Amino acid sequence: MIYFYSLALLGSPLEPLTYHSDIELAVGSKVSLVLVNREMVGIVLCRVEKPEFKTSAIIELLSFVYSQHQIKTAQFINEYYGCSLGEALNLFVPFEVRESLCPVRGELVEPSTQRSAQGERIAITLSPTQSDALDFIRSHQTSLLFGDTGAGKSEIYMKRMEEILEIGKRCLLLLPEISLTPQMEQRFKSHFADAVVVWHSKMTPKNKSLTLEKIYSGEAKVIMGPRSALFLPIMDLGLIVVDEEHDESYKSSSRPRYNARDMAVYIGSILKIPVILGSATPSLSSYVKFPTVRVRGGYFTSKRTFVFEPSVEALTPFLDQKLFSNFEAGHQAIVFIPTRANFKTMVCDTCGSVVECPFCSVGMSVHKNARALKCHYCNYTEVLPKKCPKCHSGELTSNRLGTAEAVQHWSQTFPHVNIQQFDRDVITTQNKLIKVLKAFNERQIDLLIGTQMLSKGHDYHDIALAVVMGIDNALGQSDYRAREKALSLLIQIAGRSGRKNDSTVVVQSFNESFFRAYVDDYESFLKDELKIREGLYPPFTKLSRLMFAHKNGTKAAVEMESVVSILKTIPTIEVVGFGASVIEKIADKYRFSILLRSQKSTDLIRAIKLVKSPMMEIDMDPLEFT
Repeated sequence: MIYFYSLALLGSPLEPLTYHSDIELAVGSKVSLVLVNREMVGIVLCRVEKPEFKTSAIIELLSFVYSQHQIKTAQFINEYYGCSLGEALNLFVPFEVRESLCPVRGELVEPSTQRSAQGERIAITLSPTQSDALDFIRSHQTSLLFGDTGAGKSEIYMKRMEEILEIGKRCLLLLPEISLTPQMEQRFKSHFADAVVVWHSKMTPKNKSLTLEKIYSGEAKVIMGPRSALFLPIMDLGLIVVDEEHDESYKSSSRPRYNARDMAVYIGSILKIPVILGSATPSLSSYVKFPTVRVRGGYFTSKRTFVFEPSVEALTPFLDQKLFSNFEAGHQAIVFIPTRANFKTMVCDTCGSVVECPFCSVGMSVHKNARALKCHYCNYTEVLPKKCPKCHSGELTSNRLGTAEAVQHWSQTFPHVNIQQFDRDVITTQNKLIKVLKAFNERQIDLLIGTQMLSKGHDYHDIALAVVMGIDNALGQSDYRAREKALSLLIQIAGRSGRKNDSTVVVQSFNESFFRAYVDDYESFLKDELKIREGLYPPFTKLSRLMFAHKNGTKAAVEMESVVSILKTIPTIEVVGFGASVIEKIADKYRFSILLRSQKSTDLIRAIKLVKSPMMEIDMDPLEFT
């Protein structure tokens, strides 16, 4: 007998295709096939009637299967985020076919659950405030844990995980970036021991294989990692925790452009399991959408004082003096600078032109140690020019401060102070990250100078001074969330200090009145910001960005304008704006975009389906507008 199946081609933008097999296959089965002389992988979606056209045969049934929940989630990603089903399924790691799988029916049969011994572990005792928060979380399927820095969110997570493990289920902890995993891993392993495993993209193939084996076998009870961990094959999943839920790293910057925080909530709803979102500076959308429990204060009784220096981003005598006093008192410090490398761009002092990347319409950054200019968008690199490439006469100067120059300046100013650069130019591996954090907490490093990596929830023990530079750049972005992002960033960085002693936070900004009004009361900011956005921006409306890119700029522009003309006739949506992107060219492709707004996401999706274009990429709920 011949059976016919609709298959999604894994990772392919193509629509599902029909193939045949002489054996009956389960829905979700992973198979190999040939398409135009190329061997590919397909996923069985459903059995279909014999088509009128000739079909090719499935080559081989592979020993992996996608669960019904994985397929359902992939179908949602396909529909909502505007990608193919094959691209959506490519996010998932399938289940391995073992005795616990029934491939003919395509169902995953849960193995008998045995509670593994977790060895010696540190006991967790919650304060009355934490206990109240835990009670609140128990009573809601999805909840927002809005806890101040040091309020003990991790302890609440672990207590709830204990309860989930006791009923034979497993837990998933999502973190925004792998840079957060070392300290969180240590903290959770001190309680759950070998039941904890970590998953992330920088793991070696061998370690990935070993970790997957622990997940398949059920040995791993608490799985933690960044957004890709959401798509692991976790049987008996009973809880999802999204830590630092406000962080933009949860949003994928490539197709499919999903938001892992939102997908965690969706998966929780279809599995009917609890989801906890946690943050000291929650996003306004989560604050509005989900039941919220507020946990104020924390374990730290030290005092934190904010001092504002009305200055552009600069290495000033005031900062030198503050750092000097801090080191004289025997304390550590951190300095936040938004720009890595030496300077953001180089400018000619004669003609005023910026040295741009030949493939992107952005200025290249100086990397003095490598004696090179590098594009942080396409990674193009060239030797530092001696003269202006355009006028061939002017000298090149720098117009923004970067981490490397700050390290150089303070290394010369304080020759006996141990200073470490802390950004992606230097912290290139997980081992380097672990080594630097360990050295800092063991007082082998006195000053960390870094970018947003500093704000990512690391636990620093003895910081008495935090310096925040360039915060006005964040506040001045052409983004409806600029105020939220800038304030959140300041609070997150300030929260790294004052965990042992009283601390000072020095902020270089001309917007003291704004920051001082809310820096100790983020909830008041959320309530005020809600009034500003009403009727215009999320969470009251839905946004979508349509992006067009082509090596021929005219072709991309014409395609965009053609789509705009159709969209303007649809009454349920609004074309907010369209034109060349802020950064018009990246990787030698010209970029144009359309911003759409509507009251309902369903109206946006329907409208976008009417204007399908091979040149168009869809970004639902965009977080980036350049």
